[in-house]
Amino acid sequence: MATADDIPRSSGLLDRFRDVRRFSVCLAEGLNDADATAQSMDDASPTKWHLAHTSWFFETFLLRDHVADYRLFDEAYPYLFNSYYEAEGARHARPERGLLTRPSLTEVIDYRSHVDGATAEAMADFSEALLDLVELGLHHEQQHQELLLTDILHLFSRNPLKPAYSSKTPDRAAEPGPLQWIEGGTGIHQIGHDGSSFAFDCEGPRHDLLLHPHAIANRPVTNGEWLAFIEDGGYRDARHWLSDGWAWVHNEHIETPLYWNQTSDQEWVEFGLAGNHSLDLSAPVKHISLYEADAYAAWAGARLPTEAEWEVAAGQGLPNRGLVWEWTGSAYRPYPGFKSADGAVGEYNGKFMSGQSVLKGGSTATSPDHIRSSYRNFFYPQQRWQFTGLRLAQDL
Repeated sequence: MATADDIPRSSGLLDRFRDVRRFSVCLAEGLNDADATAQSMDDASPTKWHLAHTSWFFETFLLRDHVADYRLFDEAYPYLFNSYYEAEGARHARPERGLLTRPSLTEVIDYRSHVDGATAEAMADFSEALLDLVELGLHHEQQHQELLLTDILHLFSRNPLKPAYSSKTPDRAAEPGPLQWIEGGTGIHQIGHDGSSFAFDCEGPRHDLLLHPHAIANRPVTNGEWLAFIEDGGYRDARHWLSDGWAWVHNEHIETPLYWNQTSDQEWVEFGLAGNHSLDLSAPVKHISLYEADAYAAWAGARLPTEAEWEVAAGQGLPNRGLVWEWTGSAYRPYPGFKSADGAVGEYNGKFMSGQSVLKGGSTATSPDHIRSSYRNFFYPQQRWQFTGLRLAQDL
């Protein structure tokens, strides 16, 4: 009888390739061509573009570069669906992705089928290095699956009809109980990926860091707790805010998390993938910026954890993770000894290590097998259309 060790890596990876690629298409089911084409803001991309870009990644870095006699599905697609790879040449402007009324959603699905078939046919002959590239492409696609959901949520939120992406009403969260403090590790600890499985390049190298006495909360901050911040005038009190955050609040007229609203009878509601629903006071607050997270922490007499504090705590069993991406107080900068890979794929993470902050943990929109304690998500401090929340920390 064959054992798992006898099964070629390419075979198992092909199964995973098919599962991940199929799931992306499933996420677009129920969307019409207009839904899949529109772009609600510069930070977001149309569903159709996500589906095509992730296919371009496999077509470009695997099929075009490493499969003899492969011909591009369409010579125009590299220009349309390259994201930010300077080494791959000119590309369509990001803010104008919503102008791509052609190709249609159906044609993009055909493109995906073409790439899937060619990749499946070639994978058995891929070297270990190419199989590593397949794995990178799959994790890249899982990132775009989450972006697809957050981008369609933002698009639908801008529609006065407030359409629902999903018919499944979210379950009400269990009563979280009072916030409790967990004493964190002190002294020298290691963070970063240990190399035992897949990780993005920015998650390493693993290295030592010194942690000072601190404690970290046993759960993220809830909607109910955030409502107390609002009712206490948190958005109107400059004492709690970083200077850039205070300017942002005033310039953008920020008064609540992104998708909160009040009905005519003053009931708080939140817009989500299932449309408008009553605000769940027990659920973690989400769709907040770093500025808001930092202001809340100051108001609560606490602070945001560093990414090292969070990661070490996760390794020791930090509870209630994976509900929202949790802002940390750490800048997204390279770890000691970090080097970008050679070639275009070296542009994947390293060149974005400026002006952004690290988030940890994953969210309900993140594929479960895409979550790990060393994962370093990163966004600019004003961005909040992702499923972003916070967990408090304090010095001891």
